[in-house]
Amino acid sequence: MSLNLLDIPRVKTITKADFLEHYFKPQKPVVIERFIEDWPAYTKWNLDYIKQVARDITIPLYDNRPVYYKDGFNEPHAKMKLTDYIDLLKREPTKYRIFLWNALKEMPSLQQDFKFPDFGLRLIKSIPMLFFGGEDSYTFMHYDIDLANIFHFHFEGKKRIILFDQNQNKYLYKIPHSLITREDIDFNNPDFEKWPMLKQANGYQTELSHGEVLYMPEGYWHYMRYITPGFSMSLRAIARNPKNFGKAVYNVFIMRNFDNIMRRIKKQKWIDWKNQQAIINTHKHL
Repeated sequence: MSLNLLDIPRVKTITKADFLEHYFKPQKPVVIERFIEDWPAYTKWNLDYIKQVARDITIPLYDNRPVYYKDGFNEPHAKMKLTDYIDLLKREPTKYRIFLWNALKEMPSLQQDFKFPDFGLRLIKSIPMLFFGGEDSYTFMHYDIDLANIFHFHFEGKKRIILFDQNQNKYLYKIPHSLITREDIDFNNPDFEKWPMLKQANGYQTELSHGEVLYMPEGYWHYMRYITPGFSMSLRAIARNPKNFGKAVYNVFIMRNFDNIMRRIKKQKWIDWKNQQAIINTHKHL
């Protein structure tokens, strides 16, 4: 048995009007296959090119270890020179990923290789984020703290992506006061005996190749697994739905700070309680 996943619709390219009408307004994902072929990045961006412009930059790295109470919010698990990290990616599988890194501040020449596309949404130009991963590395199922509209541009290799929208929360073993589901769920090959409510969840899936763009609507849960070493860039626009915008403000200014306070007070008991509540809350719907 596998998850109930529809293939994300694909188009070769798209106009602003069609994007707004068919995907943004109904908040449905889409893969755009040939939208950036006129960008210099389309032909230039690969791991070797990034290594060439990296110089002595040190980057934050994350792996798939469970959340520990001493870990700060989005605190990296290790640091490494970017050139050494790219050598590692090309040499062997590694769980280390670069996550939510504003590389264009440290490598400004990359900004000449792409342009901010006009999808009819006001993109936040100050925070184009890069993500890198090695073969078979993955992110936990999560949604972004700001519930933004995200355009995810993939470079080099292949990447598998699974999406769920927020109305699937009751099936996903969501951890309270957090942005993730239970970390011990393997969304690539879920154990339905252990996580029976996942059988009722309905989502989307796709594989991204070099140069393809995925639109992820506001607040969509996403799980990403690197089939081969590669990297992606995300551009974002703030949530337009008032409910989502309000939730984003709550997450940034209240939820995140409350969680950090409880980690300091309750320590690992807080993390363990949240993990248990994810099961209790979800199994209420059995």
